[in-house]
Amino acid sequence: METIVSTGVIGISIGAQYALISIGFTLIFGIMGVVNFAHGAFYIIGGYFAYTLTSLLGAPFIFAVVLATFLTALVGYFVEIIVVEKYVSDHMATMLLTLGVYQIMVTGATLAYGAEPVDFRFPISGALRWHGYFVPYSTLVVLVVCAVAIVSIYYLVFMTRYGIALRAMADDGAVARAQGIPAARMFPMAFAIATGLAGLTGAIVTPILVLEPQGGEAILGKAFIVVILGGLGSVTGATASAFIVGLIEAYSSVYLGGSKGALALFVLVVLILLVRPQGLIGSSARKA
Repeated sequence: METIVSTGVIGISIGAQYALISIGFTLIFGIMGVVNFAHGAFYIIGGYFAYTLTSLLGAPFIFAVVLATFLTALVGYFVEIIVVEKYVSDHMATMLLTLGVYQIMVTGATLAYGAEPVDFRFPISGALRWHGYFVPYSTLVVLVVCAVAIVSIYYLVFMTRYGIALRAMADDGAVARAQGIPAARMFPMAFAIATGLAGLTGAIVTPILVLEPQGGEAILGKAFIVVILGGLGSVTGATASAFIVGLIEAYSSVYLGGSKGALALFVLVVLILLVRPQGLIGSSARKA
């Protein structure tokens, strides 16, 4: 019983991480129609920003995470303006451009920090032990941070005027422009918010896992699985499917092993998509 509960908490924490990065990925697609292949690179540079601030400049970890999130969002803002903005209506061009941005950012990180993982460790060690239950403190901290960030994004998207404008752009960009919503200002901000979420995930998670230039490939693959399972463009679908994927990954790793666990996840995704090709959230909510 203790193992089941502890694994469940870890699975929820993993799901919160996947939700945070996948919400950003699906926001960009839902609002701009852009499949951002550079999303994994923003996750990595968020980690490197935090590593630089803590390990090289001696900044407190909390301050480093906040500043790394802001810096990653700033990079995303300028990438949208300089690279994506002119070709936002050309889906093939934006895919190729964001793939090129990914290669540039990964190569830059490799040149700056080397190809090997850096020594970046979470500042809190140990675990919470209670009546046989065992949960690492780092897992709990990541869960709380991700939960606060997810709630904040939901408030922004669903409870503010800016969020209403974002959802209007996602529902029908032409009508939204006709109503006076300025796409030229909305798109860079949406891209910055989405990439900032990726940077926050990287800053808080890579000290627990590993920080290396190629680490964004795996997280991008998980983001693809999550958003396709939840329904492309759906914030709610991405959040729900992220927790499902996180729990499956945690339990299957414990009870089936790494390779069998990954196979179980893909089998489940295929089965769900065979029944609901539009994802868990139907077409009426895919752009929520």
